[in-house]
Amino acid sequence: MRHLVTSYLEDHDIRAVSATRRDEVAALLTRANPDLVVLDLRLGQDDGLDLLREIRASSDVPIIIATGHRRDEIDRVVGLELGADDYITKPFGLRELLARIRAVLRRREAGRVAAQREIEKGRCRFGSWQLDRRNRRLTNAQGEPVALSKGEYTLLVAFLDAPQRPLSREHLLQATRIHEDVFDRSIDVQVLRLRRKLETDPSAPSVIRTERGVGYVFTLPVEPL
Repeated sequence: MRHLVTSYLEDHDIRAVSATRRDEVAALLTRANPDLVVLDLRLGQDDGLDLLREIRASSDVPIIIATGHRRDEIDRVVGLELGADDYITKPFGLRELLARIRAVLRRREAGRVAAQREIEKGRCRFGSWQLDRRNRRLTNAQGEPVALSKGEYTLLVAFLDAPQRPLSREHLLQATRIHEDVFDRSIDVQVLRLRRKLETDPSAPSVIRTERGVGYVFTLPVEPL
C-alpha cells in the first residue's frame, strides 16, 4: 500500500517519500521538509497518536491521518484534537486521498494569503476600539489591551471586513474557517463570548445585533488608520 500510494502521487506530480518506522520520521521531516504528511495511525507497532504529538510539538506541517474502520472513531477525534488537518478511513480510494491532499494544501495556501492580507491591512478603529492586525492586539477606549481567543479574533475580523451588513451563520462559519463538522450554533457561542468583550451590556447588545432569520450585523462603522 505504501508503494502504491507513493507511485500514484508521483504519477500526479506530487513528489512523495515514505517511512515504515517511527524512528525514520524525524529524519525525513528534517531532510525532506514536506508540505504535508499522511500519517497512518497504525504505523507498524507504534502508536500513531504519539507520533502525531511529536510532529505537532515541533512543526505546523499539515497532517492527514489514516485510520481503520469505525472502531477507530475515538482515534480520529483525538487526532483532530491533537492538530490533524483532516482524516481518511481505510480502505480508501487513491483518488479520494489525492483530493484530500490537494484540498488541505489549498486551505493552507489560502490561509497564508489571508494572513498576509491581514498584516497588510494594519490598524483600524470602530467606536472606541482599535485593532492592530499586525500583532492581533485589541485595545479599548483607555488604550488597554483586551485578550481575545483565536475564535473570538477570527470572528471579529470577519465582522470588521463586512461592517453594517447582515451576515449569515454560514458566511461566518466560512470566514472563521471553523471545522465543517461543527454545527452552526457554535457561531452563536462565539458571538456571545465576543459580545462580553465589546458590549456595555451583553444582554442588550448594540455592537453585534442579531438579525432574525439571517444571522448577525456588526453595527459600527470601521475606519482604517
